Amino acid sequence: MISFWKTKDLIARFTKQRHKRDVELLKKKLNKNKMGLFNNILGNASEVSSEELTQKYGRLLIETETVELGFKLFRDVFMFTNKRLILIDVQGLTGSKMEYKSLPYKNISRFSLETAGTFDLDAELKIWISSEDMPSVSKKFNKSIDVYAVQRLLAQKVM
Repeated sequence: MISFWKTKDLIARFTKQRHKRDVELLKKKLNKNKMGLFNNILGNASEVSSEELTQKYGRLLIETETVELGFKLFRDVFMFTNKRLILIDVQGLTGSKMEYKSLPYKNISRFSLETAGTFDLDAELKIWISSEDMPSVSKKFNKSIDVYAVQRLLAQKVM
């Protein structure tokens, strides 16, 4: 027969091992998502698949329009389609209010791209509409995004 103290010791060891395993799993998850969370806190955009954006925002697209490239920043989204740039600004605490901005490529007068440096973790894209003095759109990208591909796509559409 196992004594009370022996049983208590076995339960404590089992609980400690289980807790240790749970902590390790949690650490793995946190490390996996650390850069995503860090980039969200800094306001850096990360890429979202065209299929996911089409599924979620397909009702914004016209018949022959397709999403070519898209990014998410916290709750906000911006998509490059074959016809225009769509910016989705999720507002309020619940996120039920949204503003959809449609910027046809023909209205973009200029854009600039600032690449990430050694100590600067993000790249920034600025877009001017018509003859505005200040950029209408300013978005930051994390280092994992190929900002040259974004610039190339925008140049193809604007020029």
